[in-house]
Amino acid sequence: MNTNRFLIVGLLFLLSVSCVSRTGTEISIAGELIPTGTKVVLWSDAGGYNAYSEKLHFPEEAPVDKSKWPKGKRYNARTALDEELAQRVEKEGWTRENLEEQVDLFVLHYDVSGTSRQCFKILQDRRKLSVHFMLDLDGTIYQTLDLKERAWHAGVKGRRSNDRSIGVEIANMGAYTKGRVTALDLWYRKDDAGVRTIFPPWMKKTGLPDGFVGRPARSGLITGTIQGKELYQYDFTPEQYRALIALTKTLIQELPGIQPRYPLDENGNLIRKTLTKQEFEEFSGIIGHWHVKDSKVDPGPAMDWKYLLRGAKGATGGRSLRQ
Repeated sequence: MNTNRFLIVGLLFLLSVSCVSRTGTEISIAGELIPTGTKVVLWSDAGGYNAYSEKLHFPEEAPVDKSKWPKGKRYNARTALDEELAQRVEKEGWTRENLEEQVDLFVLHYDVSGTSRQCFKILQDRRKLSVHFMLDLDGTIYQTLDLKERAWHAGVKGRRSNDRSIGVEIANMGAYTKGRVTALDLWYRKDDAGVRTIFPPWMKKTGLPDGFVGRPARSGLITGTIQGKELYQYDFTPEQYRALIALTKTLIQELPGIQPRYPLDENGNLIRKTLTKQEFEEFSGIIGHWHVKDSKVDPGPAMDWKYLLRGAKGATGGRSLRQ
């Protein structure tokens, strides 16, 4: 009797999903298509990046020696961190309701790859890693896995960060100390309109629309101290901020365990170092990779956390990104 009931429920669920008309703005949460209001390319779409695959996405660009090609899965199932939840997940799988009880972190990364195409090549074809979302320079969001999956993007032993979190890799060449900041000269150039992104000669394909020119939301180098280091970084593009705001707003609405906040110190300032184990366990909301692991500094000093949070809450206050 119970078996028949579950079969009927499953059939009705599949029928309901099949009746949803995709508009190209939806993300997938435990099989449910949720609109975001911004462009989203799923792993199953033409032009999508599929982290479910155990094969190389760009075999034609891989080393000739196939013995060096990584094999196997780039993700696994989330582990329920509560015994009662674990029993339900064993029976029901990871439903959106079950995810609501555990997923409470949205982790921001920069990819140090320049484009989402290059980012996926490194994650999938070289490092055997994964992330739920990639955000390209033009604001296109690529979802590579359903949010019910445990992506391998911010794992630290003892912190169970991947079981609690959703991750996004934002296309940006990253932050550097003063002595290494010239590394950015390969990726940025000044013209009459300000600063624009460029690509090194070896990058034959970018995956970006023809004619698209990416420009940092703020033209000059942005400095800031993270993990005790003074760093320099070019800002993310206005298109990326708009898409990230839409995605963040959707996540905190659909998975309310992700609270609309980021880590603050006793003076109300952004914490710019790794959280202690207790702070990490007690926090829920939006965090940087640096809050998880002390060897990381992404998403860097350029991330405008206040602007992101105001936008995700639904009020940007009219501030122009081109300041």
